Amino acid sequence: MQVKKYSGELVEFDVNRLKGSLSKSGASPDVVDEVWDTMKPMVYDGISTRDLYKLAFRLLKREADSFAARYSLKRALRDLGPAGYFFEQWVAKLFGHAHYQTLTGQLLVGNAVTHEVDVVAQKDDELLLVECKFRNTEDAKITVTTPMYFLSRVKDFAGRKFSFFGKPTEFTAGWLVTNAYMTTDSIHFAQYYGLNLLSWDYPADSNIKRRVDNAGLYPITCLTTVTKSEKDTLLKQGCILVKDIVEDETQLDTLHCAPRKKRRILQEAIELVNHQKS
Repeated sequence: MQVKKYSGELVEFDVNRLKGSLSKSGASPDVVDEVWDTMKPMVYDGISTRDLYKLAFRLLKREADSFAARYSLKRALRDLGPAGYFFEQWVAKLFGHAHYQTLTGQLLVGNAVTHEVDVVAQKDDELLLVECKFRNTEDAKITVTTPMYFLSRVKDFAGRKFSFFGKPTEFTAGWLVTNAYMTTDSIHFAQYYGLNLLSWDYPADSNIKRRVDNAGLYPITCLTTVTKSEKDTLLKQGCILVKDIVEDETQLDTLHCAPRKKRRILQEAIELVNHQKS
């Protein structure tokens, strides 16, 4: 049996891969088997990966909102669009969790031209130049031209000192961060020229998926108990992470939701961020 990818390409259906993604939602092996048993009669030759995802999401949500929320991380990152502003805010939170001080949307003068820098991150003697590449399509890939362009920006800042947090420092490293995938050429180019890459599945041991699951850094768009318009409201007021709600439930006051719904949102948020990977 085959499934149709977003690109239209047909690939062989791998039930073990599907079960693996279901188990990463936090569902127990018994729940994973139960979900698959329910899905099985509804899966047909040529089904799209999008329809497969929707079916699995709906069945996981029956078991627990937090299972569905965790399962939907990739889509939740795309929902930080349609532009990349909120994705940049989320990336800043990612570095902030690693004890960096961060700033977003900085206009900086290089040796040749002026650049708009997505994220600046500083810790001790490190000063990171972070370029964010947001993509809102399912199978998007970052080609080699992107790290090539980013390298030219890194070089244009060479030798220049900036004082963001009271400590004049040159940029010590460049990071290219995306919610998409990296092509092999992109990875090889970045490795050769010393650029750091972070994408949905790269590096294997510390990619976005692993970092989010390990630290509970889920974007607010993961929540399944909140509508799209409510998510937009929260994002606009600076509530980027699900953790923000757990730490300060008054963030939900602007939604003017009923007490029962507020309790359900908080329950999902707490279960989501407190989940520990086995």
